[in-house]
Amino acid sequence: MNTSSIWSKNYVYLCGSNFLIGLMFYMLATILPLYVQVGLHGDEQQMGLVITVYVLGSVFARIFSGYFVDRFGKKKMGLIGFSVFLIASVSYFGVKDGLLLFLVVRFIHGMSYAIASTATNSTVISILPVHRQGEGIGYFSMFLNLAMVIGPSLGLFLWKSENIYTILIAVSIFSALALFFMWRIQTQESTQVTPQEKRPLTWRDIIEVKAIPISIVSFCLFFSYSALSGFLASYTNELHLPAVAGIFFILYAVMIVGFRPFVAKLLDRFPDHYFFYPSIILFGAGMLLLSQAYQAWMILVAGMMMGFSYGILNPCLQNIVIKQVSIARSGAATATFFLLGDLGYGVGSYCLGLFASLSNYRTMYIGSAIVAFLAIIIYWIFHHRTAAKKSVHAL
Repeated sequence: MNTSSIWSKNYVYLCGSNFLIGLMFYMLATILPLYVQVGLHGDEQQMGLVITVYVLGSVFARIFSGYFVDRFGKKKMGLIGFSVFLIASVSYFGVKDGLLLFLVVRFIHGMSYAIASTATNSTVISILPVHRQGEGIGYFSMFLNLAMVIGPSLGLFLWKSENIYTILIAVSIFSALALFFMWRIQTQESTQVTPQEKRPLTWRDIIEVKAIPISIVSFCLFFSYSALSGFLASYTNELHLPAVAGIFFILYAVMIVGFRPFVAKLLDRFPDHYFFYPSIILFGAGMLLLSQAYQAWMILVAGMMMGFSYGILNPCLQNIVIKQVSIARSGAATATFFLLGDLGYGVGSYCLGLFASLSNYRTMYIGSAIVAFLAIIIYWIFHHRTAAKKSVHAL
């Protein structure tokens, strides 16, 4: 691709696929807990379980997705992932009235999400100029962040009549469009098996050790974030402010999109901790403000704080991971990063839902803030301090 511009056709198609798969993920993450509550008469724990089972499927497939992407090719695995994603989306129509079968489809849906997202992220890394990777990843992840906010808002809008068919039709259409975008991508990659590749599969083929420290930070971030996508709508209903949830996610998106182009250009110019520390502190502070909210403006200000900070944190952490590995290991590194992120989101959804059922939503959001602040300690011990020591030794 032309190094003066990152906006090739492949890049645009990948951004489109990334946006659509994220849009569907966050639509369902917001609406299906409400459907379980209203349509299946479930409690908070079961509401969280609908998200957790999806993420468990994602975590299971993510363990192997990086290896398969590096081994069999990015586009091939992307087409497989998006095809299964489409099949799972349509399958919801046949299992919407039974919780057990519903959860089985959720598990398969999560597996397809892991494969598709690993393939798209790895493909983006392979086509970006080295000196503009931070910027390219920043824009690419912006589309997922945008989906993170538009998804819940669109889902809540379509859920007004509490008709699950409307949601499922929209998700099926978006799934087909994402598959089309992936099919249009043109890549040049060799998947010929070498003698070295015929050796038995080991855990090092699946997990990139260098990516683990930052992936643990990602675990904490997504654990904390799960309190928003899974329970904010129920929380605002409890506060008799049902309309605020949709506005919250819109402002969240505005803060991400408004500042991302500026931040993306800076990621390759300044040290990682310049971005991480202020952003994670702001994110945790926003969660604390949300826990004490009793008026609409407090919820919306919290949303702006967390939207701005999350929009910086996600590409910052992913950029750190990519810089630590070679292109040949980008699939495994990406899979490791999202594996821990998915696991944090899934564990968080279940644990916070259980926590909320035993206490209340306000206490749950305080707990989410504590987990976010815990990420600061983990980052400093396992990345910042280690990176500083390496710099000293290099001198």
